[in-house]
Amino acid sequence: MNAKLKNSIYKTIIFFPLLFYFGKRSYIAYDEGFYALQAKWMLQNNNWVVPVWWDQFVLDRTIGIQFLIAKCQQIFGETAFIAHLPSTVAAILMLFLTYKLHQELIGRKDAIFSALILGTTYIWLDFAHLATQDMIFACLVTLGTYSLAKIRKDKNSLYLLIFGSWIGLAFFMKTFLIAIPLLSLLPYLIYKRQIIIKQFFWLGIFIGFLPFLIWSFYINPYLDKNIIFYLIDKVNTLSVNNTFTNPIYYYFWNIPVNFLPWSIFSLIGLIYQFRDTKQTNYFLVYYPLLFIFILSLFSTKTPYYSLPIASILSLNAFLGFKATLKINQLKVIFLQLTSKIIPVLIFFSIFIYFLLIKESINLNFKEEVFLITGFFISAFMLITITNYKKFRSILLSFLVCPYLIGSCMVQSGLLTDRSRNLREIVEYISAKEGLHNKTVNVISNNSNVDDANSKLIKILLITPNLGKDFRNLNELKPNEYAWIVESNNIKIKSENYQIIASDKDLDPWKLIKKKI
Repeated sequence: MNAKLKNSIYKTIIFFPLLFYFGKRSYIAYDEGFYALQAKWMLQNNNWVVPVWWDQFVLDRTIGIQFLIAKCQQIFGETAFIAHLPSTVAAILMLFLTYKLHQELIGRKDAIFSALILGTTYIWLDFAHLATQDMIFACLVTLGTYSLAKIRKDKNSLYLLIFGSWIGLAFFMKTFLIAIPLLSLLPYLIYKRQIIIKQFFWLGIFIGFLPFLIWSFYINPYLDKNIIFYLIDKVNTLSVNNTFTNPIYYYFWNIPVNFLPWSIFSLIGLIYQFRDTKQTNYFLVYYPLLFIFILSLFSTKTPYYSLPIASILSLNAFLGFKATLKINQLKVIFLQLTSKIIPVLIFFSIFIYFLLIKESINLNFKEEVFLITGFFISAFMLITITNYKKFRSILLSFLVCPYLIGSCMVQSGLLTDRSRNLREIVEYISAKEGLHNKTVNVISNNSNVDDANSKLIKILLITPNLGKDFRNLNELKPNEYAWIVESNNIKIKSENYQIIASDKDLDPWKLIKKKI
């Protein structure tokens, strides 16, 4: 085995603890639970066209992520690990594209560092382990950015084809959110307008939109108007005040928080390029700034909307870290902060955890051991950072800390087994009652409360075999099971029904069985 191949293998293996978790998994309710449940119904009903909630059509989004989850589960098995496979693959590709973007925009040297920076940012790590379309969308946007950057020097038609294709594929994931990266790239496309008159670009556009066009063709016979109008209705809803409406300055604090611990270095990288670069790189400076500005104008603001520029921010963080060590004043502040103040804060936080907040956080033994170990080792690594003089050694020592903490968060189950208590109790009930051979219905007529619906989504994903959504108890047949919320409208009479499970982790839901 030659040295180059060995080096590539080592670079790949180093990301495994951040990407792969083979223990038991569970979901959060929105959005991954919602999509995973829709995928479950696709398989159960053999319906690959219309997204549903029980027997009702849900037409405010495309079927891209649900289709991918269902198809993966059809091929590899209906497990939570497989449901997350599309996001995992997209996360791997995004790391690789970040590596290639570094080589294209900064240089071939140290490209692995930008990929590691991306892999150790909280927002990327979080969504790499969510079964949603957000990581796939971010990966496609990064692919488009990389292909456009390659077109600057390489006139290969393949990159024109890729740059055209990602637009339609990304639209199939997040519909009109594709406008944000396109508008951010628009000034560059106007300047390089010869790109958009090439035949291969338009061929790519057609190829990219083909999955959406095929889906539209098959779904439209079920609808009273074209699917595109339903998608526009969703955009109109998000454009006005709603649950996710936030002030215009939202991303000025949200991106730095979610991009920890690299936020300050990304900012330094942006400022440094403005001041010291003769020809500012559009992709590294103007593109992310325009992206954030346009996002800020939109009424609906969520953390994952900024995920598509995470790769670019990682490249800026690398440049910012390099600039920090070049400027004496910044270097002194950085070394003092990392070798003295941060380790003290870590040890103090661990002390406070055991003294005051251990009971309220409710970590299990595995989670506690992983996290405390990760933070302890990280603190000791930071203390030794002043021993190193070279840029690479200092960066690598600093990188070890978020790498260890991120890996421990993944391997402890904190980012993968997100509804652990609920999963454990439903699995216990399923084994005790033999539910793997029986269907379980739902009586949801009185469960129109967000908390109840959120809990129901997670319960249904763990329930082996789903039955029907009944409106009242009378529809339940003898020996049949159902999840139900007891209320003034619905009373569970002991002479007719047996309460199989009632627990604080299931609340307000109870599992009942109708007696013979």
